[in-house]
Amino acid sequence: MSSPRVVSVAPASPAERAGVLPGDLILRLNGEVPRDIIAYRLLADEADLCLDIDRGGLELSLDVEKKDGESLGAEIHSALFDQVRTCDNHCEFCFIYQLPPNLRESLYLKDDDYRLSFLYGNFTTLTRFTELDLERVVTERISPLHVSIHATDPELRSSMLRNRRGASSLRWLRALLDHGIEVHGQIVVCPGRNDGKALDETLATVLDTYSELATLSVVPLGISRFNTEATMRPHTRAEANDVIDAVHDWQDIYLSTIGRRMVHAADEYYLLADRPFPDHGVYEEFPMHEDGIGMARTFEREFMGETATPTGVATGFFAWVDGAPPEGYRAPRGGGEISIRPRPNAPVTVLTGEYGAQILTPLVESLGRDDVRVLSVENLFFGGNTGVAGLLTGADLIRVLAAEPEGHRYLLPDVCLSQGRFLDGLTPDDLPRQVEILPTDGIALRRALEPK
Repeated sequence: MSSPRVVSVAPASPAERAGVLPGDLILRLNGEVPRDIIAYRLLADEADLCLDIDRGGLELSLDVEKKDGESLGAEIHSALFDQVRTCDNHCEFCFIYQLPPNLRESLYLKDDDYRLSFLYGNFTTLTRFTELDLERVVTERISPLHVSIHATDPELRSSMLRNRRGASSLRWLRALLDHGIEVHGQIVVCPGRNDGKALDETLATVLDTYSELATLSVVPLGISRFNTEATMRPHTRAEANDVIDAVHDWQDIYLSTIGRRMVHAADEYYLLADRPFPDHGVYEEFPMHEDGIGMARTFEREFMGETATPTGVATGFFAWVDGAPPEGYRAPRGGGEISIRPRPNAPVTVLTGEYGAQILTPLVESLGRDDVRVLSVENLFFGGNTGVAGLLTGADLIRVLAAEPEGHRYLLPDVCLSQGRFLDGLTPDDLPRQVEILPTDGIALRRALEPK
């Protein structure tokens, strides 16, 4: 177990007054060794606090004086200080198995850690969950959690996870719900495996056995060009329509039975099927926005000025891997402090993935301006059906921007950056054209397009 390292100290904070410095290792808080940021935050919230620190090999004890309502004010380097609980499933649909070689090592780490589910919205299968984990979750109210369901039939679930414990691990889901833990579920639909009758059976069992779930998202299988599973393939348009129809039918059943729809299909399904998105009211306040549910309607409402507060951006599949400390138990996602002075009166190009272009193009066209366009960036780096903006890489942007004119404004959503880097390790400085990094919401885009 490593000790949390202080990366910053807020001015005039209790930590600064006590003499805490960036680079200090926090060994103990009130005599207790924290194993993760959850325990760290709980201990740091104590009114009376003593920090044992290591400063260059010298151990010091610092008494911290806190006024009412003050937080410690010391940010630390990572979310976990002990070992990440890695995933021992071998899911045939796992996207990590479909990554190209030679990316940074952290991207290849599979986790099945309930703490990262809480901190970052990662989904856990619960196959490595234990009685001790349940006791901690319930005692410390580590909620919400996010659970991969995929199928409720024990044999099918075990087969999809390629782990015999997959047949029984949903018992922990029942236990979490029994103790009042908020849980969001997910079904990754693999054509020919857990769709059709199997999907209906799963949704029926959820209603019968896990009706306390906060939400249930139904998302399509993601395929890259590096996929080696012969049975795994993208949905056809007809299959996407079938999934949408099934979800809509079960929404009606859920609504009449438990008073809420609970289950929703990912935006990607509507794009694949070329069907309109549901009205914003159907999404029941967009609780699954971070799982790609209702993001299009949310963005539309923001862009059209129907709401003054952005919903925010999905944390993304790789949000946690670089060790960024969470902000209020949620990981920040984006490019950091990147500020570029816009060039007035220059033509504007909005860069996005292929799916994003389908959503943004009609919104931008509604402005009636001929100096603004949306440029769809095909994802050749990952290939397959990876069309979301969050998986755009520097290599693909270099390829596209090299053919674009100089002197234009190029707007790029921050969702494709993690700590200022694309997934392939490149940065905006590597691009052949200067880009403006925007928060991934409709309000930010609308403001960026306003006359300067």
